[in-house]
Amino acid sequence: MSNLRNVSFNDLFAEVKRRYECTKRPAMNVIMIGPPGSGKGTQGPKIKDDLCVCHLATGDMLREAVAKGTELGKQAGDIMKRGDLVPDELVIGLIENNLSNPECERGVLLDGFPRTAVQAEKLDQMFVSKQMSIDRVLEFAVDEDVLGERIEGRRIHQASGRSYHLKFNPPKVEGKDDATGEPLMHRKDDTREALGKRMASYHRDTKPILDYYRQHGNLRTFNATAPIKEVEGHIEKALYSNMI
Repeated sequence: MSNLRNVSFNDLFAEVKRRYECTKRPAMNVIMIGPPGSGKGTQGPKIKDDLCVCHLATGDMLREAVAKGTELGKQAGDIMKRGDLVPDELVIGLIENNLSNPECERGVLLDGFPRTAVQAEKLDQMFVSKQMSIDRVLEFAVDEDVLGERIEGRRIHQASGRSYHLKFNPPKVEGKDDATGEPLMHRKDDTREALGKRMASYHRDTKPILDYYRQHGNLRTFNATAPIKEVEGHIEKALYSNMI
């Protein structure tokens, strides 16, 4: 309560208004699936705000847990220091812990997990144990010929994960994040050479995931290489339409 006393009236009123508007939207758990450069980083924050859910990106969750020194974070930190992959159960444990956060009360937007069919099954088991379900799986389908250009021009605000593109979605000020004015970064693996390896892994591991969710009837596929506003329309239809 003491913290709320330090919040300005305008900010507090805006947050109350936002939460009231959220009650008009359906509670929903959503997964984003797509190769690097498909637009998840651009559309994710918009989906989060539209649905009033929390955005859980695997990498961000792991780094935050390690930084906070939580029990799962300590386990993950030791594993990552050895250069090993973090076990599925540990990642799912992090997701489960985050579900209790107030921001996740209306649902969750998952990014970066699951990456395999086995992970998808384990994730479903955890949701079922909490009497929850995955409502939508959004497949960001792309034309691979344009991915190279998308990857090379991508710029990231590291702290928030906000994504820009030098050509398709440039920041208001070159090299600066729109919200904070902090410098943007170009990831070392955002190159055509690295893309080839990542795409090989994506094709190997992701097709079984898409088949898994297609069989469950919650997969929605759309053209993610369309202009940004058009993609937003595709996502809105995918989220709110009952048509597959």
